[in-house]
Amino acid sequence: MSDHDPAIVVEGLRKAYGEKPALDGLDLTVRAGTVQGILGPNGAGKTTAVRIMATLLRPDEGRVTVAGIDARTRAHEVRSRIGLLGQNAAVDEELSGRQNLEIFGRLYRLGARRAGARADGLLERFGLADTGTKSIEQYSGGMRRRLDLAASLISQPQVLFLDEPTTGLDPRGRTEVWNAVRSLVGGGTTVLLTTQYLEEADQLADQIAVIDHGKVIAEGTADELKTKTGGDRIDVVLHDTAHLARAASLLPGEVAVDEDRRMLSAAVSDRMAALTETVRALEAAGIEAEDIAVRRPTLDEVFMHLTKEDAE
Repeated sequence: MSDHDPAIVVEGLRKAYGEKPALDGLDLTVRAGTVQGILGPNGAGKTTAVRIMATLLRPDEGRVTVAGIDARTRAHEVRSRIGLLGQNAAVDEELSGRQNLEIFGRLYRLGARRAGARADGLLERFGLADTGTKSIEQYSGGMRRRLDLAASLISQPQVLFLDEPTTGLDPRGRTEVWNAVRSLVGGGTTVLLTTQYLEEADQLADQIAVIDHGKVIAEGTADELKTKTGGDRIDVVLHDTAHLARAASLLPGEVAVDEDRRMLSAAVSDRMAALTETVRALEAAGIEAEDIAVRRPTLDEVFMHLTKEDAE
């Protein structure tokens, strides 16, 4: 597989559990050496898709190639080229970090010497060299996930699947995993990331696909997806809730009103013109604002907008 070939190609993927479809014609192409984010609500089909791409589950219909290899007919070859980090840690808590990595190396038939050398290299790479001899019971949540990530790289995979890798981590632990993922991609690894943390996709993903009801309903860069919700927005926080209705009539287009936060929000096309005109209109009307800001929509807003449209 060259750098110009896609690392993953999914075509018409379908999978049902009884009468309930988990995937309903999923199509996806992932460029080599990038992070592909997969977003979707619970039950959208994210984990099912990852399990099929990782050869842990067979689809009812459709085709998947990973690193240029058919995942259905040549599953063993695909497994030798991928790594998988699932939602739950796969390490033995009674063993040390180094012992865990050595075991994974032996399972990949590296031999004792190569497995030990690979374990030492990964511990160093993920900032765990000083704690490699400690039992996993003494590791923080972020350290455990970094060790889990290191274990998924024992075989030096071309493609790495991360299924909600930072679930349950505190902000520090999440940042540690993010930095580790960035270093992997910098080294040429292709990463497919499923997550429910919109900020995580915004931070890491080169491309994002939004999945709902088992199919892709939107895809693009974070900025491209944000533009689909109406581009920039202006937020106005008022001093007095009583003036919300009057102020809303002064803003352009459809205005979202949040009474609890005394805030108005509306889509705008010209950032500076909208800001200037809003300030002048509020002053002319004698309405006092505590704060006025123009911003890009968040991925949370994109997600809610796109999944709402799909439901409708």
